[in-house]
Amino acid sequence: MAKQYDVLFRLLLIGDSGVGKTCLLCRFTDNEFHSSHISTIGVDFKMKTIEVDGIKVRIQIWDTAGQERYQTITKQYYRRAQGIFLVYDISSERSYQHIMKWVSDVDEYAPEGVQKILIGNKADEEQKRQVGRQQGQQLAKEYGMDFYETSACTNFNIKESFTRLTELVLQAHRKELDGLRTRASNELALAELEEEECKPEGPANSSKTCWC
Repeated sequence: MAKQYDVLFRLLLIGDSGVGKTCLLCRFTDNEFHSSHISTIGVDFKMKTIEVDGIKVRIQIWDTAGQERYQTITKQYYRRAQGIFLVYDISSERSYQHIMKWVSDVDEYAPEGVQKILIGNKADEEQKRQVGRQQGQQLAKEYGMDFYETSACTNFNIKESFTRLTELVLQAHRKELDGLRTRASNELALAELEEEECKPEGPANSSKTCWC
């Protein structure tokens, strides 16, 4: 049986309520968009496997509620995240201003070295725009983050932003990744040797790494 994934890690979506975190998640994992969506209660998650640089990555993506009353619950999930999306709505200046607060939460509760990307969502609502693209770029630069404007409605920059955060996490864990590649290479060589010697055993079990 072909191995399903090589590595597994968690990504987190945080930001004010109503900025479209759940829509981003559903568009990426299921390629679905629902214009009217019920606010997330507490925390929800979905899974998706993608391939980056020849590595099959299983992503567990956690979607957190933005309301203040759920903050005690959602902050517990920061500690085990390897990558975090900080999301605001380009048609909401308020949600953009609150990014400073979300960054502060990440600094306090997330592990050191967690990878972050700033997302300006609802880019399709240009006529309602309150936050300029350059404002998003400048804020991301101040915090040392990559920046994407996205639209779950039109599927704009969804795959690109999720793939980029995945790449950043893999780069941050390069040592473990190199070890994974070495083991995979050794297993392949061993399997080929066994095949040459006509041994009845099946191929070696695939190696999986979990950075949860």
